[in-house]
Amino acid sequence: MRSNMQSTKLMRTIILALLGTISLLLFFINFPLPFLPAYLKIDFSDVPALMASLIFSPMAGVIVVAVKNILYLLVSGAGDPIGVSANFLAGLMFIVPVSIIYHKFKGVGSIVSGLAAGTAIMAIGMSVLNYFFILPAYSWFMGWEMSEQVMWWSVIAGVLPFNVIKGIVVGMLFVPLFIKMKTWIEQKQIKFT
Repeated sequence: MRSNMQSTKLMRTIILALLGTISLLLFFINFPLPFLPAYLKIDFSDVPALMASLIFSPMAGVIVVAVKNILYLLVSGAGDPIGVSANFLAGLMFIVPVSIIYHKFKGVGSIVSGLAAGTAIMAIGMSVLNYFFILPAYSWFMGWEMSEQVMWWSVIAGVLPFNVIKGIVVGMLFVPLFIKMKTWIEQKQIKFT
């Protein structure tokens, strides 16, 4: 019995590490939107974290997002700690609501509701964080002078629409993927609970 539990924990750890690595690879496949600042790029790295959060728990999704960001810091050298922190927080705000709603209600409808809630929370949350913390941190770190108006405009014309579009695009990819993999996800839930 104890050996079986250890085996299940080991398998869960391996799956989360693997999903974190896949998430990192997807993070490198990104594209900017033509009407938004070039540094705001859409990627599909949240999809493996969404899968982990549906199979296991919201915390599993958070672990996958953390693994992706830690690996990114290691792979990119010094990296950009502000951007990596922002990416982690955005992933957290997006994935956790989807997972909580899914685990409470199950089914495709709960995924769609969760994606809508996650998109709204991410868009609003990242707008607030950018205005009060992230943009001022970049401003200080890079030695830029950034007025209140510039920060406000950056959030309203850049960060907010970007996160709404990102949530919609990732959701449009994830819903059909979930429908195709629903039975497999449910089998894995049974196996790991």
